[in-house]
Amino acid sequence: MGATGVGARVEDVRVVEKYQAETGCAALAERRGDLLVATAPPVERWLLIECREAWPRDALAALRHSPTDPEGNDHSPASERLSAAGSLGAEVARLCSVLRCRPVLIRRHGRVDRSTPRQWAMVDSRPGYEAVRWGELPSDEYLLDVLIGADTGTPSSEPVYLVCTHGRHDACCAVRGRPTAAALSAAYPDRTWECSHVGGDRFAANLVLLPHGLFYGHVPLSRTAELVRAYDAGEIVPDCFRGSGAMSSPVQAAQHFAREQGFSTAIDALRPVAVDHLAPDRWRVALDDHGRRVTVDVASRIITVDGQLTCSSKPSGTVRRFTLEGLSREARSR
Repeated sequence: MGATGVGARVEDVRVVEKYQAETGCAALAERRGDLLVATAPPVERWLLIECREAWPRDALAALRHSPTDPEGNDHSPASERLSAAGSLGAEVARLCSVLRCRPVLIRRHGRVDRSTPRQWAMVDSRPGYEAVRWGELPSDEYLLDVLIGADTGTPSSEPVYLVCTHGRHDACCAVRGRPTAAALSAAYPDRTWECSHVGGDRFAANLVLLPHGLFYGHVPLSRTAELVRAYDAGEIVPDCFRGSGAMSSPVQAAQHFAREQGFSTAIDALRPVAVDHLAPDRWRVALDDHGRRVTVDVASRIITVDGQLTCSSKPSGTVRRFTLEGLSREARSR
Protein backbone atom coordinates (compact mmCIF):
# COMPACT_ATOMS: atom_id res chain seq x y z
CA MET A 1 0.00 0.00 0.00
CA GLY A 2 1.39 3.42 -0.92
CA ALA A 3 2.21 6.31 1.32
CA THR A 4 -1.23 7.79 0.78
CA GLY A 5 -2.99 4.59 1.85
CA VAL A 6 -4.13 3.39 5.24
CA GLY A 7 -1.50 4.10 7.90
CA ALA A 8 0.20 6.86 5.94
CA ARG A 9 1.61 9.68 8.04
CA VAL A 10 0.32 13.21 7.55
CA GLU A 11 3.73 14.52 6.49
CA ASP A 12 4.02 11.75 3.88
CA VAL A 13 0.59 12.55 2.43
CA ARG A 14 1.52 16.21 2.01
CA VAL A 15 4.78 15.33 0.27
CA VAL A 16 3.25 12.94 -2.26
CA GLU A 17 0.06 14.85 -3.10
CA LYS A 18 1.57 15.96 -6.43
CA TYR A 19 3.81 12.93 -6.81
CA GLN A 20 3.58 10.79 -9.93
CA ALA A 21 5.16 7.37 -9.58
CA GLU A 22 6.19 7.13 -13.22
CA THR A 23 8.22 10.34 -13.02
CA GLY A 24 9.71 9.77 -9.56
CA CYS A 25 13.48 9.43 -9.30
CA ALA A 26 13.28 5.69 -8.52
CA ALA A 27 11.21 4.94 -11.63
CA LEU A 28 13.54 7.07 -13.77
CA ALA A 29 16.55 5.20 -12.38
CA GLU A 30 14.95 1.86 -13.20
CA ARG A 31 14.19 2.93 -16.76
CA ARG A 32 17.75 4.22 -17.22
CA GLY A 33 19.14 0.99 -15.83
CA ASP A 34 21.14 2.71 -13.08
CA LEU A 35 23.44 0.12 -11.54
CA LEU A 36 23.25 -0.74 -7.85
CA VAL A 37 26.86 -1.94 -7.78
CA ALA A 38 29.05 -0.27 -5.13
CA THR A 39 26.52 2.44 -4.25
CA ALA A 40 26.37 1.82 -0.48
CA PRO A 41 27.53 4.98 1.33
CA PRO A 42 30.44 4.44 3.74
CA VAL A 43 29.16 3.88 7.29
CA GLU A 44 31.28 2.23 9.98
CA ARG A 45 28.96 2.99 12.89
CA TRP A 46 25.33 4.02 13.28
CA LEU A 47 23.40 5.96 15.91
CA LEU A 48 19.72 5.04 15.75
CA ILE A 49 17.42 7.60 17.38
CA GLU A 50 13.76 6.81 17.92
CA CYS A 51 11.73 9.89 16.99
CA ARG A 52 7.94 9.69 17.00
CA GLU A 53 7.34 13.22 15.74
CA ALA A 54 7.24 14.38 12.12
CA TRP A 55 10.62 14.22 10.42
CA PRO A 56 11.75 17.40 8.63
CA ARG A 57 13.91 17.20 5.51
CA ASP A 58 16.97 17.67 7.71
CA ALA A 59 16.26 14.77 10.06
CA LEU A 60 18.37 15.97 13.00
CA ALA A 61 16.42 19.24 13.07
CA ALA A 62 13.68 17.17 14.72
CA LEU A 63 15.78 16.85 17.88
CA ARG A 64 14.69 19.20 20.65
CA HIS A 65 16.36 20.36 23.85
CA SER A 66 14.03 19.82 26.82
CA PRO A 67 14.21 22.33 29.72
CA THR A 68 14.15 20.77 33.16
CA ASP A 69 12.69 23.53 35.30
CA PRO A 70 9.46 25.56 35.13
CA GLU A 71 11.33 28.67 33.98
CA GLY A 72 12.82 26.82 31.02
CA ASN A 73 16.38 26.87 32.38
CA ASP A 74 18.67 23.89 32.18
CA HIS A 75 21.98 23.89 34.00
CA SER A 76 22.87 20.31 33.11
CA PRO A 77 26.16 19.34 31.44
CA ALA A 78 24.21 18.67 28.25
CA SER A 79 22.98 22.26 28.26
CA GLU A 80 26.53 23.54 28.63
CA ARG A 81 27.73 21.45 25.70
CA LEU A 82 24.90 22.80 23.56
CA SER A 83 25.82 26.44 24.12
CA ALA A 84 28.69 26.28 21.64
CA ALA A 85 26.93 24.10 19.07
CA GLY A 86 23.85 26.28 18.70
CA SER A 87 21.39 23.40 18.38
CA LEU A 88 21.04 19.86 19.60
CA GLY A 89 20.98 18.45 16.09
CA ALA A 90 24.21 20.25 15.21
CA GLU A 91 25.98 18.93 18.31
CA VAL A 92 24.79 15.37 17.69
CA ALA A 93 26.02 15.66 14.09
CA ARG A 94 29.40 16.98 15.28
CA LEU A 95 29.93 14.22 17.80
CA CYS A 96 28.84 11.58 15.29
CA SER A 97 31.35 12.96 12.80
CA VAL A 98 34.13 12.60 15.37
CA LEU A 99 33.07 9.00 16.03
CA ARG A 100 32.67 8.25 12.30
CA CYS A 101 29.08 7.39 13.05
CA ARG A 102 25.95 8.02 10.98
CA PRO A 103 22.91 9.31 12.90
CA VAL A 104 19.49 8.30 11.59
CA LEU A 105 16.00 8.69 13.01
CA ILE A 106 13.92 5.55 13.43
CA ARG A 107 10.27 4.85 14.20
CA ARG A 108 7.95 1.88 14.23
CA HIS A 109 5.57 1.40 11.34
CA GLY A 110 1.96 2.27 12.13
CA ARG A 111 0.56 3.30 15.49
CA VAL A 112 2.90 3.49 18.47
CA ASP A 113 2.20 3.31 22.20
CA ARG A 114 3.61 6.68 23.24
CA SER A 115 3.58 5.70 26.90
CA THR A 116 6.52 3.37 26.31
CA PRO A 117 10.09 4.70 26.54
CA ARG A 118 11.81 5.71 23.33
CA GLN A 119 14.99 3.88 22.37
CA TRP A 120 18.42 4.55 20.94
CA ALA A 121 20.95 2.12 19.53
CA MET A 122 24.64 2.27 18.71
CA VAL A 123 25.63 -0.12 15.93
CA ASP A 124 29.14 -1.11 14.90
CA SER A 125 29.33 -2.40 11.32
CA ARG A 126 33.09 -2.87 11.05
CA PRO A 127 34.03 -6.39 9.92
CA GLY A 128 34.81 -8.52 12.94
CA TYR A 129 33.36 -5.96 15.36
CA GLU A 130 29.68 -6.13 14.41
CA ALA A 131 27.52 -5.27 17.41
CA VAL A 132 24.22 -3.67 18.43
CA ARG A 133 23.65 -1.98 21.80
CA TRP A 134 20.26 -0.56 22.83
CA GLY A 135 19.25 1.89 25.52
CA GLU A 136 16.28 4.01 26.62
CA LEU A 137 16.03 7.63 25.47
CA PRO A 138 14.43 9.80 28.19
CA SER A 139 15.09 13.01 26.22
CA ASP A 140 16.73 14.03 22.97
CA GLU A 141 19.66 15.68 24.73
CA TYR A 142 20.43 12.36 26.41
CA LEU A 143 22.03 11.46 23.08
CA LEU A 144 24.97 13.64 24.07
CA ASP A 145 25.62 11.39 27.06
CA VAL A 146 25.39 8.36 24.79
CA LEU A 147 27.88 9.83 22.34
CA ILE A 148 30.47 10.60 25.01
CA GLY A 149 30.17 7.06 26.40
CA ALA A 150 28.29 7.84 29.61
CA ASP A 151 25.72 5.18 28.67
CA THR A 152 26.99 2.23 26.62
CA GLY A 153 23.63 0.49 26.37
CA THR A 154 22.77 -3.20 26.52
CA PRO A 155 24.17 -5.66 23.95
CA SER A 156 21.65 -7.36 21.66
CA SER A 157 22.10 -10.35 19.37
CA GLU A 158 19.02 -9.46 17.31
CA PRO A 159 19.53 -7.97 13.83
CA VAL A 160 17.96 -4.65 12.88
CA TYR A 161 16.09 -4.06 9.62
CA LEU A 162 15.88 -0.43 8.47
CA VAL A 163 13.63 0.77 5.65
CA CYS A 164 13.98 4.36 4.50
CA THR A 165 10.58 6.10 4.50
CA HIS A 166 11.81 9.69 4.75
CA GLY A 167 9.16 11.32 2.57
CA ARG A 168 10.16 14.91 3.25
CA HIS A 169 13.63 14.11 1.96
CA ASP A 170 12.38 12.28 -1.12
CA ALA A 171 8.85 11.26 -2.09
CA CYS A 172 9.99 7.94 -3.58
CA CYS A 173 11.27 6.89 -0.16
CA ALA A 174 7.79 7.28 1.33
CA VAL A 175 5.84 5.83 -1.61
CA ARG A 176 8.08 2.81 -2.10
CA GLY A 177 9.49 2.44 1.38
CA ARG A 178 6.33 2.35 3.47
CA PRO A 179 4.84 -0.79 1.86
CA THR A 180 8.18 -2.52 2.38
CA ALA A 181 8.26 -1.40 6.01
CA ALA A 182 4.68 -2.62 6.48
CA ALA A 183 5.49 -6.06 5.07
CA LEU A 184 8.62 -6.49 7.17
CA SER A 185 6.93 -5.16 10.31
CA ALA A 186 4.15 -7.70 9.95
CA ALA A 187 6.67 -10.55 9.85
CA TYR A 188 9.40 -9.13 12.12
CA PRO A 189 7.82 -6.46 14.34
CA ASP A 190 10.66 -6.27 16.86
CA ARG A 191 13.45 -6.05 14.30
CA THR A 192 11.93 -3.64 11.78
CA TRP A 193 12.12 0.15 11.86
CA GLU A 194 11.34 2.90 9.41
CA CYS A 195 14.33 5.23 9.13
CA SER A 196 15.34 8.62 7.80
CA HIS A 197 17.54 9.21 4.75
CA VAL A 198 20.28 6.62 4.19
CA GLY A 199 21.46 7.72 0.73
CA GLY A 200 20.50 6.69 -2.78
CA ASP A 201 16.93 7.99 -3.01
CA ARG A 202 16.69 6.77 -6.61
CA PHE A 203 17.13 3.21 -5.35
CA ALA A 204 13.97 3.23 -3.22
CA ALA A 205 12.81 1.05 -1.66
CA ASN A 206 16.07 1.02 0.31
CA LEU A 207 16.66 -1.67 2.93
CA VAL A 208 19.62 -1.67 5.36
CA LEU A 209 20.43 -4.76 7.39
CA LEU A 210 22.35 -4.24 10.62
CA PRO A 211 24.76 -4.77 12.23
CA HIS A 212 26.63 -5.68 9.02
CA GLY A 213 25.50 -2.54 7.18
CA LEU A 214 24.23 -4.32 4.07
CA PHE A 215 22.36 -2.07 1.63
CA TYR A 216 19.72 -3.35 -0.77
CA GLY A 217 18.02 -1.16 -3.36
CA HIS A 218 14.93 -1.25 -5.59
CA VAL A 219 13.67 -3.93 -3.23
CA PRO A 220 10.54 -5.58 -4.65
CA LEU A 221 7.80 -5.99 -2.08
CA SER A 222 7.63 -9.69 -2.95
CA ARG A 223 11.27 -10.23 -1.97
CA THR A 224 11.63 -8.48 1.37
CA ALA A 225 11.25 -11.68 3.36
CA GLU A 226 13.76 -13.46 1.10
CA LEU A 227 16.40 -10.80 1.73
CA VAL A 228 16.12 -10.86 5.51
CA ARG A 229 16.00 -14.66 5.61
CA ALA A 230 19.21 -14.74 3.58
CA TYR A 231 20.77 -12.25 6.01
CA ASP A 232 19.77 -14.37 8.99
CA ALA A 233 21.42 -17.33 7.22
CA GLY A 234 24.63 -15.33 6.67
CA GLU A 235 24.17 -14.88 2.93
CA ILE A 236 24.00 -11.98 0.46
CA VAL A 237 21.49 -11.84 -2.41
CA PRO A 238 23.59 -10.26 -5.19
CA ASP A 239 21.03 -9.07 -7.74
CA CYS A 240 19.60 -6.20 -5.67
CA PHE A 241 22.62 -5.69 -3.40
CA ARG A 242 24.12 -2.19 -3.29
CA GLY A 243 27.08 -3.15 -1.13
CA SER A 244 28.32 -3.11 2.44
CA GLY A 245 28.65 0.35 3.95
CA ALA A 246 31.52 -0.94 6.07
CA MET A 247 33.60 -1.25 2.87
CA SER A 248 34.95 1.44 0.54
CA SER A 249 33.36 1.74 -2.90
CA PRO A 250 36.29 0.04 -4.73
CA VAL A 251 36.10 -2.90 -2.30
CA GLN A 252 32.32 -3.11 -2.77
CA ALA A 253 32.88 -3.25 -6.52
CA ALA A 254 35.62 -5.89 -6.24
CA GLN A 255 33.41 -8.07 -4.06
CA HIS A 256 30.55 -7.72 -6.54
CA PHE A 257 32.66 -8.79 -9.50
CA ALA A 258 34.11 -11.72 -7.53
CA ARG A 259 30.61 -12.95 -6.63
CA GLU A 260 29.61 -12.49 -10.26
CA GLN A 261 32.42 -14.89 -11.18
CA GLY A 262 31.07 -17.54 -8.83
CA PHE A 263 32.85 -16.78 -5.57
CA SER A 264 31.10 -17.08 -2.22
CA THR A 265 28.01 -15.03 -1.38
CA ALA A 266 28.52 -15.52 2.36
CA ILE A 267 28.46 -12.24 4.29
CA ASP A 268 31.82 -12.91 5.96
CA ALA A 269 33.53 -14.11 2.76
CA LEU A 270 35.76 -12.07 0.44
CA ARG A 271 37.10 -9.75 3.09
CA PRO A 272 39.66 -7.24 1.81
CA VAL A 273 43.29 -7.90 2.75
CA ALA A 274 44.88 -5.16 0.64
CA VAL A 275 43.79 -2.22 -1.49
CA ASP A 276 46.27 -0.58 -3.88
CA HIS A 277 45.30 2.73 -5.48
CA LEU A 278 46.95 2.33 -8.88
CA ALA A 279 45.68 5.54 -10.46
CA PRO A 280 43.06 8.20 -9.70
CA ASP A 281 40.36 5.92 -11.12
CA ARG A 282 41.88 2.42 -10.75
CA TRP A 283 42.32 0.04 -7.81
CA ARG A 284 43.72 -3.42 -7.19
CA VAL A 285 41.80 -5.13 -4.39
CA ALA A 286 42.97 -8.36 -2.78
CA LEU A 287 40.19 -10.42 -1.20
CA ASP A 288 40.46 -13.46 1.04
CA ASP A 289 38.75 -16.57 -0.35
CA HIS A 290 39.07 -19.25 2.33
CA GLY A 291 42.78 -18.63 2.75
CA ARG A 292 43.51 -17.96 -0.92
CA ARG A 293 43.91 -14.51 -2.38
CA VAL A 294 41.59 -13.24 -5.10
CA THR A 295 42.96 -10.17 -6.86
CA VAL A 296 40.43 -7.90 -8.54
CA ASP A 297 41.30 -4.86 -10.63
CA VAL A 298 38.50 -2.31 -10.88
CA ALA A 299 38.15 1.07 -12.55
CA SER A 300 35.59 3.82 -12.16
CA ARG A 301 34.33 6.63 -14.31
CA ILE A 302 31.90 9.46 -13.80
CA ILE A 303 29.01 9.48 -16.22
CA THR A 304 26.23 11.99 -16.78
CA VAL A 305 22.72 10.60 -16.58
CA ASP A 306 19.79 11.92 -18.56
CA GLY A 307 17.43 12.77 -15.74
CA GLN A 308 17.25 13.69 -12.09
CA LEU A 309 18.88 11.65 -9.34
CA THR A 310 16.39 12.65 -6.64
CA CYS A 311 12.81 13.83 -6.78
CA SER A 312 13.88 17.33 -5.73
CA SER A 313 17.00 17.71 -7.91
CA LYS A 314 17.27 19.08 -11.41
CA PRO A 315 18.59 17.05 -14.34
CA SER A 316 21.18 16.17 -15.32
CA GLY A 317 23.18 14.40 -12.63
CA THR A 318 26.41 12.46 -12.46
CA VAL A 319 27.04 8.99 -11.06
CA ARG A 320 30.10 6.83 -10.51
CA ARG A 321 30.22 3.51 -12.35
CA PHE A 322 32.71 0.69 -11.75
CA THR A 323 33.99 -1.81 -14.30
CA LEU A 324 35.99 -5.02 -13.94
CA GLU A 325 39.49 -4.78 -15.40
CA GLY A 326 40.85 -8.14 -14.29
CA LEU A 327 40.41 -10.97 -11.80
CA SER A 328 42.77 -13.75 -10.74
CA ARG A 329 42.92 -16.29 -7.93
CA GLU A 330 46.03 -17.47 -6.19
CA ALA A 331 46.77 -21.14 -6.92
CA ARG A 332 46.26 -23.49 -4.00
CA SER A 333 49.58 -24.72 -2.65
CA ARG A 334 50.25 -28.46 -2.86
